[in-house]
Amino acid sequence: MQKLLKTPHLYSIIAIFFIYSTLNFYTSGFNNTFQLILKYASTVNWLEIIISITFSLIIGIFVALNSVLLYIKYKERQKCKNQTVLAGLGAIGGLATGFCPLCVTGLLPLILGLLGITFSFASLPFNGLEIQLLVIIILFSSYKMIKK
Repeated sequence: MQKLLKTPHLYSIIAIFFIYSTLNFYTSGFNNTFQLILKYASTVNWLEIIISITFSLIIGIFVALNSVLLYIKYKERQKCKNQTVLAGLGAIGGLATGFCPLCVTGLLPLILGLLGITFSFASLPFNGLEIQLLVIIILFSSYKMIKK
């Protein structure tokens, strides 16, 4: 963890976090949805939106931490295949759910839509929050494995 907080790595973490979050924000269409959320604020489940955005930010932090830690470990050992796969799955899973899995498309429903399959995370029991939580667990596991 001390290596991550040194100046060049800290800047990399911040840059990756903002790039990932911006990419997630725009690919999920949340920039358009946000205006509708404000317009129809009285009908929005604010707790669900806040949890979803918090999960998205946590995913962004873990993607940034894992990316920089993988880079550091790769330079040290050059053997990080399993951890790289988990970190990659977590990053793709975070982009798949989008910023708010209930009210936006996300990458997975967008890809399935191109194939003619209709899918929405809103059909899941917790409206897609369970997918975000699974992604956080995957990224946290990857972080722990890389850190060893």
